[in-house]
Amino acid sequence: MRDVEAAPPGIDTSIAHPARRYDYWLGGTDNFAVDRAAGDAIAAAYPSIRTLAVENRRFLRRAVSFLAGAAGVRQFLDIGTGIPTANNTHEVAQALAPDARVVYVDNDPIVLTHARALLRGGGTAYLEADFRTPGVILDRAASTLDFDEPIGLLLVALLHLVRDSDRPYAHVATLVEALPPGSYLVISHGTADLVPEAVRARVAAADATSPTPSQVRSKDEVAGFFAGLELVEPGIVPVSEWRPEGVPVPPPEASCYGAVARKP
Repeated sequence: MRDVEAAPPGIDTSIAHPARRYDYWLGGTDNFAVDRAAGDAIAAAYPSIRTLAVENRRFLRRAVSFLAGAAGVRQFLDIGTGIPTANNTHEVAQALAPDARVVYVDNDPIVLTHARALLRGGGTAYLEADFRTPGVILDRAASTLDFDEPIGLLLVALLHLVRDSDRPYAHVATLVEALPPGSYLVISHGTADLVPEAVRARVAAADATSPTPSQVRSKDEVAGFFAGLELVEPGIVPVSEWRPEGVPVPPPEASCYGAVARKP
């Protein structure tokens, strides 16, 4: 684990960041005391959060495998990528399709520090940008991706970190509109639908004191992000139940929806 003295230049260690908090839940070391405190507060209310983080990464791997395999996608735009760990998007995609190209996007400088070291191979790029500026992302991604060919847009464990006041539906619509037909949208999104009421109340209380509060959404609200798209079977389901490779972990351990949809 890092401490304040070890923080690279430009890293604000006074405020927890979702990417570093997520890294902590996954057992990583690229996090600071403030991230661990925020992560522990949520874990105290919802002890299954670490299991959920792992299941979310597994969903990412399966979704990317589907896109690079059966769907034949060769380009990926991964927004809110987080700190690199095992089975990153480019590793999964390029294992199936060596010519696959991937653009990663995140707004935490510590992610950029790792990305520069990790993404030295061909076909990958990293943009330091915010999901809430989709025009900037699209303009800069066009130097690596061909927007005349299908693209897999990944918004994994991101949208529940964006409040309604920040217009997440409008931003997703802007991104999807820029994609050509045959492209895909991949989303995983935290929800309170799949946990008992008592757990919801505890998580809401812990989240209210977090410097990076989340906004979990219902299944119908998550479905709104896929307006105009064709959901791939099995539709919007808990992440562990999206084309599982074994016996899926049941809710509430996997209280996060996952889905993949195609742009016709």
